[in-house]
Amino acid sequence: MKIVKDMKCSCDKIAFGLVIVFFVFMGCSSKPDADTLAGETAKQYYDYLLEGKYEEWVDGHYQPERIPEGYRAQLVTNARMFMRQQQREHGGIREVRVVNAKADTASHRADVFMVFIYGDSTNEETLVPMVEDKGLWYLR
Repeated sequence: MKIVKDMKCSCDKIAFGLVIVFFVFMGCSSKPDADTLAGETAKQYYDYLLEGKYEEWVDGHYQPERIPEGYRAQLVTNARMFMRQQQREHGGIREVRVVNAKADTASHRADVFMVFIYGDSTNEETLVPMVEDKGLWYLR
């Protein structure tokens, strides 16, 4: 009798464990769609710009490995100058937000609509074109 009771307990534990594994698997298997990924990636690259991570900003552009070092240095300097200009003209960019993103997975391109929120309380809407290469999104 005790063996049957212990088996019932073990079966209940196994069934409970399988239910947990199922829900964990289902939660982990849901991937964000291409629209979401393109938007989140664009925001991350602009966050790099706001944080002064100009090298990472430049690396977020399509095919950074093909940019000659001298030109890459110029792009980093241009990003730094751009942020100083935004500071002078608008009190800096405080935040960037993704408003909408539309990806065309057949052509591996996306348009991300963002809003820049400036330190002087003004906003600017902008279109950020993106391109996907080998599963990664880059600024175009």
